[in-house]
Amino acid sequence: MKKLLFITCLLVTTIGFSQQREWGSVKGNTLTVKEIAPIWPGCQGKKGAGINACFKKKLAQHIGKNFKYPAAAYKANQQGRVVVEFYITKQGTVDIKSVSGGSKLLQTEAKRNITSIPKMAKPGMMAGKPRAIKYIVPITFKTGK
Repeated sequence: MKKLLFITCLLVTTIGFSQQREWGSVKGNTLTVKEIAPIWPGCQGKKGAGINACFKKKLAQHIGKNFKYPAAAYKANQQGRVVVEFYITKQGTVDIKSVSGGSKLLQTEAKRNITSIPKMAKPGMMAGKPRAIKYIVPITFKTGK
């Protein structure tokens, strides 16, 4: 009886350790959770991939509609690509982290354009909780001269 009990304990312990190795640890596994883009005003009825597509469309429309080439930069024939890195915060507002490339005048205009993005109807989500979502947007300035 003692031998049977000993063998059972040994077998249960061995099975327990082998399962830990098979499944690994939480640190050793990667869990992928999908981000959901912020919902731009006017995109509330969209679902799934439609939310992201609508966000991208509205962002492109906003940049195009609000684009103003700085007069002094145009006269000086300043051209270039300005990259704006920003977050749509948990509250649905824009928070610019960095602006690079181009001249200071072009950077100021790109920053103004992105800052004027309206407050989102709903912030970005991850795992069902509001989350700041990072965006990097290049804006190209060309005079056409």
